[in-house]
Amino acid sequence: MTAFSALTVGSLDARVVPHRWAWAEREGEAIRRHWDAALARSPAMFDGRIFMMRDGEGGGDPYRATFFETRFSAYLAWRDLGRTDPSVRNGFSMAALQAADGGWILGVMGDHTSNPGHIYFPSGTPDPADVVDGTVDLAGSVLRELEEETGLRPSDVTVEPRWHVAACGARTAFLRPVRVDAPAGEVVRRIEAHLAAEDRPELSGVRVVRRLADLDPVRMPDFLIHWFGSVLEE
Repeated sequence: MTAFSALTVGSLDARVVPHRWAWAEREGEAIRRHWDAALARSPAMFDGRIFMMRDGEGGGDPYRATFFETRFSAYLAWRDLGRTDPSVRNGFSMAALQAADGGWILGVMGDHTSNPGHIYFPSGTPDPADVVDGTVDLAGSVLRELEEETGLRPSDVTVEPRWHVAACGARTAFLRPVRVDAPAGEVVRRIEAHLAAEDRPELSGVRVVRRLADLDPVRMPDFLIHWFGSVLEE
């Protein structure tokens, strides 16, 4: 597996900075071809504005990071064509959703998304809706993505104050523990009812993880496998 590092902090300072992404400018034609092919497979995808991560500094609390604006098509080509520019990262927040009985609740991404069949916590690459006064509101993104994907509202959960910053390869995940005061089976039923009521839900299903044997190294990202290794028992 790719090298992994993790730390726990009390807060984040994620700033938006101006940046000309030379790789995206140089690879414009390759990005367009890749996007056309991606749309042929998943026509529902949208080439919106997003924010990618340039720098992260984990030597203190808060953890400091900088983000810059680009297009989703550029990010997707960077991700799929070998991440040929190591100067940038995919930085995003995740709702590490846990039920009252200890079960961790993850979603299975729908076939129309950019990660069909992959399994991970509710999350999303930052977009303009997450930017407030020049800062990427990763805490707000956690709750927004949680509600969009699962139907769970901020009033349904308790958000812990700490963050787990998990870096693996070209990805940095900002995981925030989110608790639901109900057993995993009940939470899953609530989420499944939400998915059934949606015209095009982002998730195709729900998975509960309680032990290492429940992990799926093929469909779960490396950083999540590593992170679960530190919080789960055999």
